[in-house]
Amino acid sequence: MGIIENRKKLNRKIRHAKTIFLMAHKDLDLDALGSSIGMYMILKRKRKKVFLVIDDKFHELGVEKVLRELEGCIDIIKSEDLEKYLYKRPRKNLLIILDTNKEELVQSKTPLKLIEEKIIIDHHETGKNTIKDALSIIDTDASSVCEMITQLVEYYDVELESYYATILLAGIVLDTNNFTLKTKPETYYTAYYLASLGGSAKKVQYLLKQDINEYTERQKLLAGIETIDGKIAFTKATPYTIYRREDLAKIADTLLFFNNIEASFVIGKIGKDTVGISARSLGNFDISKILEKLGGGGDNYNGAAKFEKTTISKVEQDLKKYLKEESD
Repeated sequence: MGIIENRKKLNRKIRHAKTIFLMAHKDLDLDALGSSIGMYMILKRKRKKVFLVIDDKFHELGVEKVLRELEGCIDIIKSEDLEKYLYKRPRKNLLIILDTNKEELVQSKTPLKLIEEKIIIDHHETGKNTIKDALSIIDTDASSVCEMITQLVEYYDVELESYYATILLAGIVLDTNNFTLKTKPETYYTAYYLASLGGSAKKVQYLLKQDINEYTERQKLLAGIETIDGKIAFTKATPYTIYRREDLAKIADTLLFFNNIEASFVIGKIGKDTVGISARSLGNFDISKILEKLGGGGDNYNGAAKFEKTTISKVEQDLKKYLKEESD
């Protein structure tokens, strides 16, 4: 069920809470941040005490721009300071987790341990590592969590300032790759609604602008593309360059624009001793099935996995083995 169908359960949890904490996944993107900010505004309208938990030390360019421009407008805390903000009666605290349902992907596990009442609002498939002790509102048909939160904004008739509408719109544009993936009539309507609130397409493009040096570095990954069965595009980075997760994701998005390609997998180092895979699909290839075998996850459209203390060659070997098994 969608978020509007779950509104009574959601309202009950929110009404009961005195202090609410919002937390998304590590390595924030504009869908995670945009949906968090949208939910923040809804809760402020309900006169709730709200804090946004962010531990990330580094941010992608669009997220950095938003956080810089909103400095002082939103109460942001680190998880290490969370205890001092907790309401004295434990059951009056509420944690809302956005844009992920996996324990290992959240900004910090500290809020999971300290806060008993939890809600998950997400659009990704569940898996074995899905957080269990929470009210789960997961709509895998939604393009993004920004789309889900915008539905709440409209339902509650929240007076959203144009800048916040723009951030929500940017999250939708990002997750749909500019309305080319996982886009339904409802998605276009949501974008129209945000535009009617003053959401600016021009400002969205500003938030999504890329650093030219990072772009050039990502393009190097396009030099070694392989295809499997003519439908799956695959590429890997050298072991000498460390990429951000969103860099691998952007390359995976790009590979879907080539003729006949239905799914893409990109491997690269995302830390000194960490290798990551980012995967994308047009919806006809179940990438989550492959990624779950590798210890990752996702849905029919996007997913990821990461590996500690291993090599790109080893991850490549395992990935190709599972892709071969799937194609046989």
